[in-house]
Amino acid sequence: MSEWTGQRGREYRALPRVGVGAIVIREGRILLVKRASSPGKGLWAIPGGLVELGETVREAAERELLEETGVKVRAREAFTIFDFIDRDTDGMIRYHYIIVDFLADYLGGEPRAADDVSDARWVSPQEAASLNLSPTTRKLLKQMKFIKDGV
Repeated sequence: MSEWTGQRGREYRALPRVGVGAIVIREGRILLVKRASSPGKGLWAIPGGLVELGETVREAAERELLEETGVKVRAREAFTIFDFIDRDTDGMIRYHYIIVDFLADYLGGEPRAADDVSDARWVSPQEAASLNLSPTTRKLLKQMKFIKDGV
């Protein structure tokens, strides 16, 4: 089976991709990024990206976080695994990712936007609740009880 359905890039692939994220909390604040490209362009989310051939999902989470934010972490256990499936107006699958979000320990560095994000920062629960979060990030932060259900 071909990996592509006719178009190049991350859209309209024949197979899902594996993505990772790193949930990092430091001094009561969580590290979030504002996505600079689709899917999720302009939305705040857990930092992360795609697993590369030959690396473990933990290695990918650590690498992606460093590339996107300049923050070094040690990925621990997986906190959640979910599917992100986005269909276009014709019902075709535009994006399909299987996402593994890890809890991660902060090791060093200060957040800075890099790679495919336009902003990166430590955010309090109150700030997070008021941001334009991706739906999956909002659900995750509620599940973690980082933000309240009513928000």
